Amino acid sequence: MTLKDAGADALSALRSHLPDTCFADADPRYLEEPRGRYSGHAAALLRPRTVDHAATILRWANDHLIGVVPYGGGTGLVGGQTLGEGPLPVLLSLERMTTIRDVNTDDNVLVADAGAILADVHRAAEAEDRIFPLWLASEGTCRIGGNLATNAGGTQVIRYGNARDLCLGLEAVLADGSVWHGLKRLRKDNTGYDLRNLLIGSEGTLGIITAAALKLFARPRETATAFVAVSSPAHALQLLNRLRDALGEMISAFELIHRQGIDFLAETGLPARAPFAELPEWSVLIDTGGGEGSDLAGRLERALDQAIEDDVITDAMIAQNTAHQDAFWAVRETIPEANRRIGSISSHDISVPVSRIPEFIEKGAPLLARLAPDLRINAFGHMGDGNLHYNVFPAAGKSRADYEDQRAEVKRIVHDLTDALDGSISAEHGIGRLKVGDLERYGDPTKLAAMRAIKAALDPNGILNPGAVITQN
Repeated sequence: MTLKDAGADALSALRSHLPDTCFADADPRYLEEPRGRYSGHAAALLRPRTVDHAATILRWANDHLIGVVPYGGGTGLVGGQTLGEGPLPVLLSLERMTTIRDVNTDDNVLVADAGAILADVHRAAEAEDRIFPLWLASEGTCRIGGNLATNAGGTQVIRYGNARDLCLGLEAVLADGSVWHGLKRLRKDNTGYDLRNLLIGSEGTLGIITAAALKLFARPRETATAFVAVSSPAHALQLLNRLRDALGEMISAFELIHRQGIDFLAETGLPARAPFAELPEWSVLIDTGGGEGSDLAGRLERALDQAIEDDVITDAMIAQNTAHQDAFWAVRETIPEANRRIGSISSHDISVPVSRIPEFIEKGAPLLARLAPDLRINAFGHMGDGNLHYNVFPAAGKSRADYEDQRAEVKRIVHDLTDALDGSISAEHGIGRLKVGDLERYGDPTKLAAMRAIKAALDPNGILNPGAVITQN
């Protein structure tokens, strides 16, 4: 089907079925994505307050062949929330659907509207002495529906899993306006195809998530955080394996940080600082949590002392209080802002098997140096689950515009290496519009054919987030 512009007549027909409060102008902040790579267009911003409003919108869009671009918190980094070409769509934002519907500590479940901001979900869980362990730098802006639609990851995947692993049930509106009432809070439900996991990670191309039943966990009674200096990623991997033996499943985060990222903090004037007098080439930020009486700090200290003695690490700082923990994490969480201020030539959210991260880093820099020897690489991220943010920057004194003609080749080099090491060119940010071509280049043909068949079955008119994730034949 060929989509049509969302013209005045079609919008007028929709207005007769919805309150005026559901309509707003699509001002510029809804039409740009954070990295400035994409600009969108839209005829209107639609802001339903209820699932029935959302169903009315999709039924209307399907009948009139009008594209619908879902908009969460606008924090996505692959252009999934911006459509700049083709027939004029409408934006569908769930920002008015923010209710925390229920918190049940017997079931350890929190039910929230999809427009609930992640930080508000955290607060609602903490009020009941629980945690919802999806931790993202954008938690004050991103919304739970978008987190699920992109299968967001974050810093604690090593222990708790991605957004997919933290969701028990969904309420969602399909392309024809029908509502799936799937908010069951069951750990076991073997009744046919798993529609929940099909919609999670589909980036709004198969349906619009309107509410979710989320898993809660006990709040750790003891925590310990350490900033550790290592000489190489290979030594970081050795440390990870040692800590797994010493601490088991109490490791919540294991973040690899290259010196370039810390240098960027100083270069851009950001206040966060690593706790070492002499900056190491590589650092690891470790977070742990356990039950009362677990002697977590003592066990971590003993494991790190042994690692120093065995020349696995060169230095370690263990946070002595909450302020120290916050200062350690400020380094990691401020690096993306420093990256944004510098301006990357090409940013890559890749994953490889954990065992192959040292190999990836060792091979990546020489390959890029052949293209341009002055490139700066900031490799950092979630080593504990194999996910690196491998971002390539201009030389000091230059801008990314100076390398625009090399940008595609930079991405190709990084993604070819990722694929050669049996990795993924999208670990946690999704495909959006930025990586549609990459998915088709590196994706398994059988999987791509199945994805197109699923899209055609659930959205035969192609109204849902047109152009995102996958092209239709």
